[in-house]
Amino acid sequence: MRLTPKNELEYRFRMLQREMAATGLDACLLVQNADLFYFTGTVQSGILYVPAAGDPVYLVRRDYLRARMECGLAQVIPFSSPKDLPPLVAGLGHPLPSRIGLELDVLPVLLYQKFQALYPNAVFADATPCVRRVRMVKSHEEIHIMQDAAMQADKVYRRAKEYIREGMAEVELAAELERVSRVEGHQGYIRMRAFNGEVGMGQVLCGPDSAAPAFTNTPLGGMGLTPAFGHGAGYNRIARNEPVVVDLGSCFDGYLVDQTRIFSVGPLSDRLRKAYGDMLKIQERMMVLAEERPSWGEIYRECLSLAVSLGYGDHFMGTAGSQVSFIGHGVGIEIDEYPFIAKGFDHERLEPGMAFAFEPKVVFPGEGAVGIENTFYLTESGLKRLTFSSDELVVL
Repeated sequence: MRLTPKNELEYRFRMLQREMAATGLDACLLVQNADLFYFTGTVQSGILYVPAAGDPVYLVRRDYLRARMECGLAQVIPFSSPKDLPPLVAGLGHPLPSRIGLELDVLPVLLYQKFQALYPNAVFADATPCVRRVRMVKSHEEIHIMQDAAMQADKVYRRAKEYIREGMAEVELAAELERVSRVEGHQGYIRMRAFNGEVGMGQVLCGPDSAAPAFTNTPLGGMGLTPAFGHGAGYNRIARNEPVVVDLGSCFDGYLVDQTRIFSVGPLSDRLRKAYGDMLKIQERMMVLAEERPSWGEIYRECLSLAVSLGYGDHFMGTAGSQVSFIGHGVGIEIDEYPFIAKGFDHERLEPGMAFAFEPKVVFPGEGAVGIENTFYLTESGLKRLTFSSDELVVL
């Protein structure tokens, strides 16, 4: 079991306090699991109180002893009710906050109202941008863990090459690849911050069903097993000369990388093979652009323009009418972190320490989908790849 080092946690909350100072927050109250894990090293149920200055206070309801074992913060305190929060914090010498930041993108309304009742004279603001800006720049510690996740991704890729066969159902292939992931340390769940962002371990799709759109904000949907979870692998069976999409998020010690590879039993059509090669060209274009540290939106526009010029205006990043307005997304503890290589993000630039997945994909209704996805990170010396499985189209 890998525990987050104390100095790593201290660096993170100091960076959050810097963001808080820039936005005038006196304190932040954090409760979401991904944020708790990032700032405390554990997900035991509780409230993390981060003051504008001084050490944070982690108040734990369940389970305190486990939190004390897993968390490297100095102040980890048991409590039984949110009403205990103000006196406990005040007793540690922290002044009454007048402006408090909350995770308003994910916080339930009832819990928000409880916090309002606890601090009736405070003004509440959204702390999410502060949290996301801190989390988007990865430390060496985080990158090393993501490299372990990339090792897992390659083992999944190699197992897919061994296991895929004609007549196999999507769900059968997905189950085997998920088994490999779990044995190699995957936690069995991918965290996604977006509301209703229900994600298993990724998507395994084949043939025309790989082009089926779904409610998810992703270029590929799939039919799934049931309308109750209407995306991902279903009972569709692998046929010859059709694309098999293996798009799985690998996870190790809480950190994710995203990788997509395309397989087929027998050769694909000329159109699909050409489209796959063109997606590799778009990936190459991104890699050149990223070295210049442009805005996130500029990378999106340049790569979208290239896709259109190659003839994929109605097929790039989804079927016509269901296309998504991004080509890449940050990865870390969640699958949808900053940066977003997306439309409208023209004032945020790439900077060293950012890690992101880039996934140019093309979708042909009635035929299938092809594309590539790798996870990258930017260093002072340039762009590096975390995922390292071969980019070649695999014909079995």
